[in-house]
Amino acid sequence: MTNEIRASHILVKTEEEANKLYDEIINGRDFAEVAEEVSLCPSGQNGGDLGFFGRGMMVKPFEDAAFALQKGEISKPVETQFGWHLILLTDKD
Repeated sequence: MTNEIRASHILVKTEEEANKLYDEIINGRDFAEVAEEVSLCPSGQNGGDLGFFGRGMMVKPFEDAAFALQKGEISKPVETQFGWHLILLTDKD
């Protein structure tokens, strides 16, 4: 079982915006560039990089989605109390 993962994310206010960005990224737009441009999270300045984290360190819906991804995979929009996230899994430990 994976103990830690490294992920990047983009945080926006609406599901509609998250879906639009998801489509753009799947069709070739750079995840980190999008994060820098639109993410509401301070991590956006670093291309959305959250670094390594383990279970119990993020809110449950985010954690569940992030740990279910394969390296290099981008999640469909995930809702938390903070808004809507797109998550890119960048590494597994």
